[in-house]
Amino acid sequence: MAWNVFQFCTGLRVVGSVMIFVVLAVVVVSYYAVVISTYLPELFRGGSDTGVALLVLLVFHVLLFMLLWCYFAVVLTDPGGVPQTWKPIINEDDLEGEAVPLSSVTAQATTGLSLPTSMIQCLPESPRMRFCKKCCQFKPPRCHHCSVCGRCILKMDHHCVWVVNCVGARNYKFFLLFLFYTFLETTLVTLELLPHFIAFFSDAEEDSGSAGSLAAVFLGFVLNLAFALSVLGFLIMHASLVAGNTTTIEAYDKKVSTRWRYDLGRRKNFEQVFGTRKSFWFIPTYAEEDLRKLPALHGLEYPYKPDVTVEEL
Repeated sequence: MAWNVFQFCTGLRVVGSVMIFVVLAVVVVSYYAVVISTYLPELFRGGSDTGVALLVLLVFHVLLFMLLWCYFAVVLTDPGGVPQTWKPIINEDDLEGEAVPLSSVTAQATTGLSLPTSMIQCLPESPRMRFCKKCCQFKPPRCHHCSVCGRCILKMDHHCVWVVNCVGARNYKFFLLFLFYTFLETTLVTLELLPHFIAFFSDAEEDSGSAGSLAAVFLGFVLNLAFALSVLGFLIMHASLVAGNTTTIEAYDKKVSTRWRYDLGRRKNFEQVFGTRKSFWFIPTYAEEDLRKLPALHGLEYPYKPDVTVEEL
């Protein structure tokens, strides 16, 4: 009997819960290395380096606040599920084969009843008519089923164990901002701990601090350098996805040679994720005006190029 590997996906929820503590542990180590062991003592000692220490501490705490704000925004924000009352707007002529009338199919899907296999097989695969056999419901455009969450996610990008949540239509911006502030914070910590990391291997400073401080500086530098380099790769990848108004799943599924119907140009593609109000671009929330004007932020409707046909998707 063949194994269904997706049955083990729910175990990733447990792993994700552990990853939250890993993230917080890295924050604690970095805070101890930068603030407690290094720059706070320099600030209290006074001298010519007081201004530099004060500036480093200020920038460090601002970036740390934004990092944690964005992180918990991703963790706690529902990426978007398909409402029970949602129905695709299509004509009965779109149903092929020997399918029952659309009204009957919709009624069963919205009440959560199982559909006959023969009927499911004849449901056409098109952007206007997509059906999830696991959830037994119709799927809006750009919606995908998550085996970890056990439900369909609006504009699903991926399931991230680091945030114990799916990244979808309603928290994708928060995830990108989390990556952005994580890169800035880890880069700052790496640069500030670099001289102390070098001194760790030299004989120039024998009394540079306690064993605990030296261990925190060493571990903090290594961890932040590793995170900075890895997050940079993710930032570059997601910047290209935002520029093309696509997701990780869609970039994997779609053909490279075809035109993408949701590509509206870089400016509008960016606004489909971050909104139009510049003052809200760098914080994990949206302006009320954008929530009213941009249906893409809710995950059920998306503007697209009218000249791109279904066959070109």
